[in-house]
Amino acid sequence: MLAEARRGRLRPVSVELIGAACALSEEGAGPVTVALIGADAETHAAAVDVVGVEHVLVVPTPQPAFEAHVMQTAVAALIERRAPSLVLAGHTIDSLGFAPALAACGGHGFASDVTAIHWGEHGAVVQRGAYGDRLIAELDFPGRQTVVLLLRPGAFALAATDRASPGATVERIELDLAGCARTEHVELRDPPTGDVDIAKADFVLALGRGVGTAEQLERLERVADAIGATVAVSGPLVEAGWAERSRKVGQSGNTVAPRVYLAFGISGAAQHVAGMSRSRMIIAVNSDPGARIFDVAHYGAVADLFVIAAELERSFA
Repeated sequence: MLAEARRGRLRPVSVELIGAACALSEEGAGPVTVALIGADAETHAAAVDVVGVEHVLVVPTPQPAFEAHVMQTAVAALIERRAPSLVLAGHTIDSLGFAPALAACGGHGFASDVTAIHWGEHGAVVQRGAYGDRLIAELDFPGRQTVVLLLRPGAFALAATDRASPGATVERIELDLAGCARTEHVELRDPPTGDVDIAKADFVLALGRGVGTAEQLERLERVADAIGATVAVSGPLVEAGWAERSRKVGQSGNTVAPRVYLAFGISGAAQHVAGMSRSRMIIAVNSDPGARIFDVAHYGAVADLFVIAAELERSFA
């Protein structure tokens, strides 16, 4: 798997990739090797030497900043040398800059924005959204010796942070990467963020179509404040213009994994469940006893969500 760093720090998605790779290894995919590619790659070797990782490859690059063509050349060289069955990277702006071209030029299997993966009898089987995320597609890659997968950040469990004993073997690999760069890094600008990062919330109050109106949404936002929860929403509320896209949970929104996910008026469509199924405790309130959200909920109440909301508001007043 390809670890990713920015501004001198290992990005959280790298720890998720290691977790996914270790889970696949336990299913029979083979040993886990972490590749660190960059000018400061060696400084992150200790951070990725965790339980389950057998090998760490350190590949220094001449450019201090990420450059897509350099990365593509380096990863292609590693694939040629190691012939891995899987190459895992994050579905991030960096990996999207080189991974599709890497797969096309090498004739490898490829899938982006992967939300689930397991190792089957004939290799990797993955899930990702399809038809505007209205469906979940399952893909396999017959006849492909190497498959390149971009995993959605937040969709996979973090790797254990314990150090392996006796530890992974660390190998420095020198590649001729001079002259590969075709672009010049000027500066790094962070995109504007929404009013809150729901992916970091421990307690989420998720609101769906069942809230009825924008006015009722405002009322439930006050309930969230009273109980100490962060408000998230399903797709229809964003499409109606009632909430910012940064609050959306689902296949085409944010992936969250809070300690408590309290779902009010959410039906449980597959694309929404894909973004919250890793929550440690899911509590659903819906007036429809056949709502699919009850299939994934740990606790559920077939009730009027506004009655439950009023009780919560009184209890925490």
